[in-house]
Amino acid sequence: MDSFDPTRTFLVPRQASASSSASASGNAGDARGQQGSSLSAFLSTLIPIFVISSIIFLFFLFLQKKYDRVYGPRTFLQTLDSDERSPKQSPGMFGWAKEFRQLADEFVLGHSSLDNYLFLRYFKILILISFVGCLITWPVLFPVNATGGANDATGFDILSFANINDTARYWAHSIIGVIFFSFVIYVITRESLYYAYMRQAYLLSPYNSSKISSKTVLFTDVPEEYRNPGALEHIFPNVRYIWIAADPEDLEDHVDERDQASIKLEGAEMKLIKNYVKKQIKLNKKNKRGDSEDGRLREQESGTFDIAPKERPTHKLKPLIGKKVDTIDWARGELHRLIPEVAREQAEKRNPKSKKLAAVFIEFNTMRDAQAAFQQVAHQTPFHLTPRDTGMPPEQVLWNNVNQPWWSRKLWSAFGTALSTFLCIFWTIPVAFAGIITNINFITNKVPFLAWIQDIPPQILGIVTGLIPVVLVAVMMALVPIILALIARQFEPTMPAVQAKVQKWYFPFQVIQVFLVTTFTSAATAVVTKIINDPTMAPTLLAKNLPKASNFYIVYFILQGLMLSALQFLNVVPLLFTLVLGKILDTTPKKMFNRYVTLAGLGWGAFYPKITLLGVIALSYAIIAPLVLGFATVGFGLMYLGFRYNVLFTLGTQVDTKGECYARAIKQLITGLYIGEICLIGLFAIGSASGGGGLISLGPLIIMVIMLIATVIWQMEMSSALAKHTRILPSDLLADEYRDEPMEGEAEKGGFQNGHSKKLGTATSDGLYQVPHAAEPPAPPAGIMGKIKAFIFPTKFASAAVLSKYILSPHLTKPVRPYTQREREEAYLHPALTAEVPLIWLARDPHGLSRREVDASKREIGEGVEVTDEAAWFNDKGKVEWDQTNPKKAPVWEDAPEY
Repeated sequence: MDSFDPTRTFLVPRQASASSSASASGNAGDARGQQGSSLSAFLSTLIPIFVISSIIFLFFLFLQKKYDRVYGPRTFLQTLDSDERSPKQSPGMFGWAKEFRQLADEFVLGHSSLDNYLFLRYFKILILISFVGCLITWPVLFPVNATGGANDATGFDILSFANINDTARYWAHSIIGVIFFSFVIYVITRESLYYAYMRQAYLLSPYNSSKISSKTVLFTDVPEEYRNPGALEHIFPNVRYIWIAADPEDLEDHVDERDQASIKLEGAEMKLIKNYVKKQIKLNKKNKRGDSEDGRLREQESGTFDIAPKERPTHKLKPLIGKKVDTIDWARGELHRLIPEVAREQAEKRNPKSKKLAAVFIEFNTMRDAQAAFQQVAHQTPFHLTPRDTGMPPEQVLWNNVNQPWWSRKLWSAFGTALSTFLCIFWTIPVAFAGIITNINFITNKVPFLAWIQDIPPQILGIVTGLIPVVLVAVMMALVPIILALIARQFEPTMPAVQAKVQKWYFPFQVIQVFLVTTFTSAATAVVTKIINDPTMAPTLLAKNLPKASNFYIVYFILQGLMLSALQFLNVVPLLFTLVLGKILDTTPKKMFNRYVTLAGLGWGAFYPKITLLGVIALSYAIIAPLVLGFATVGFGLMYLGFRYNVLFTLGTQVDTKGECYARAIKQLITGLYIGEICLIGLFAIGSASGGGGLISLGPLIIMVIMLIATVIWQMEMSSALAKHTRILPSDLLADEYRDEPMEGEAEKGGFQNGHSKKLGTATSDGLYQVPHAAEPPAPPAGIMGKIKAFIFPTKFASAAVLSKYILSPHLTKPVRPYTQREREEAYLHPALTAEVPLIWLARDPHGLSRREVDASKREIGEGVEVTDEAAWFNDKGKVEWDQTNPKKAPVWEDAPEY
């Protein structure tokens, strides 16, 4: 799901101001210059943002009850247990507020995903840091800054470091900085531990541990001599099932050709039937006699319909120059040829003697065996028989990459890192070019041969200088994560690995291009004239003006909080598809069904860095301009409400990273600590050198240097201590896993067995299962003081056992349904080897044309294809409808296993 990014809107004016002292009038970037310091400028920005956000929210309240599929699909799309919600229990006009009060975020954990749950928790952590930061900094730093003695500070600058004229006051900033940064260090440490415990409890829950993927490990770069079950079973004990990746060769292309022919046939048939129905409606209206039942009966009995050859759908085999063919006849012929051909090739590729790739999926008897195999060195030669991942569902495997040799993956990874570094440094150039366009009038005065631009009509010139730069910057900024994702998809074997790599690459880009470049060019632009006149004053002037750049981010947090949360409520993209685009694009019942039942999800790799950047900004300015923390608290709170609504009612999970992106985002927050500490060191050093404070001003500098060193040591130690805990499961939690498995036939009869023992650990008195060695874990203390106590002691009150019993148990104690023998055998086969012929689903018309087309398609294509016109129909206006009240009745519905 895409989201509104105000950075793109504000970036053009910022860069423009960096390149020229003139800036486009009316641009929001001016709010961080001299005018940005005044309260009136702040209000002039806040009021229109508030008004626009309020209007958007009112639209949401008006549309919410009318469009349940847009604003509450999770209440009726079978994504929740039937006893939790029914189709009649949609949120309602103001029902969302009641839902917020009644539903804890833990509800998301049981009925959505660990990723969505931790994403909401990330906002709560940012709110906590910002709010407590206000309590720590405001009582001390506001009075210190307000009485700082600088004569040129106005507006919000009075409350920032920019108003400090006496270096002795640095002591307050250094001491409060140490206290606040220490608190942040504790929170990050605590959350890293919490993630490790939550991940352990979640992965060991009956729901997750009953999946095949939980006990399956992907090995890549498998030597040829080990590409057979016997050799692998000799290396790995307690193996249950082995899938050696087969080389699909041309099969994948043939399957794609077959599926494309099916799609063309379905679309052409629907077009033919729809045109005929509309023609009959027009004729009936013209004759003013309504819909003739006798005529319909004659058509059905005779089997003939008044359809001219030119009314049948056609297409060219090649664009522009290809031969024009009848689409229906061509597609039937292609399916008649390809269906048996693909079936024959699939049987050949599934033969154990077929050519195998250098990748193998091994399911072990227990999670303990899988974890042991995932950690061990399997081959004497480095980079051979390498365990790449575990717990990945088959649908999230990138099959084109599993056979890639290790050296190719490393080259691609190095290329991606080099490109992301290049973008971090040089992306300012194209953005600056867009900024130049905003000052085109200034440029034409300096460059004579561009004087013709002045002859452009003012209306068009306004679009060129106002709209086009914003669109260019928006496109350029949106392209970065797309480019990085394309590179990651060239070598990473799974989709979660792609998201993790994009997050790793994209976050530095956000910090450098969106934050640091903006901040320092803002500070430099404000004093560029004085620096040119007296270069020796540069350090002092920058020290005084760097805090002033915080005024922009005060507005930025309010903009993000109001606009982003309002747009999250409005859910613009699904609304557009429901109102407009879906009616144009969804021309067949199958397309309508797929859009109706598919829930959108967030792209973690591109989305987390944007939110983390806001946290970094808040931490960076926490001591320099503590007022930012207050607006950050409000902004994060509003964003949390918007995303919480969507996670509860509208969002699914497209890529399941098991919370890995959350753990990385928590670590990336440390960047804000480093920037804040380094900026304070620089400001203290510059102030000491220019102010002559001597030993009095040297003390705060030394304290902050020590704090920086302590932060580095802490991060190294924490990373070392938790590296394995956030990657693998500990043996003490796996020690009691049962291994006495029943026969496969017994497992398929149902119940909690599912091919292995009932699950880890012991049953509590209420019949719920939890992780071992904690039959009676301490309950999380209640009340405000209890929550503080639980926060301070996570190893006791947030351990895997506590989380398992008091948070996971109500929702995740039911295993997935048992797998059939076929589902187990085909679990990790290449999709081309198991892909079935797509069902062709037409809508039934009152004239019988659809039934004739169904029979004709079955007759001409032959065996192996299913064509139906059931459960979808044309209404009296010629529109296609299907039974949305129960999607399971649709012929394309399938009870897919949860791997």
